[in-house]
Amino acid sequence: MPKRFRLTRRFNAAMTEDAYRRLRRFAAESGFTEGEALSFIFEHFDSVTDEENLVARLRLFSAELPARKR
Repeated sequence: MPKRFRLTRRFNAAMTEDAYRRLRRFAAESGFTEGEALSFIFEHFDSVTDEENLVARLRLFSAELPARKR
């Protein structure tokens, strides 16, 4: 029996304009609301990310972050 889909947690999330546009595009393409899209991504995080690519992207993002915060 499938788990009941209940959005039980709500939180404020700050994200860049690029990230929000990508979230909205993914939600629209998949037919999900933005909350459902985020739930899907995080529930299936290990299967939707490539571990090697993720590590490289994290390093790049971390290196750029101080400059982006200015």
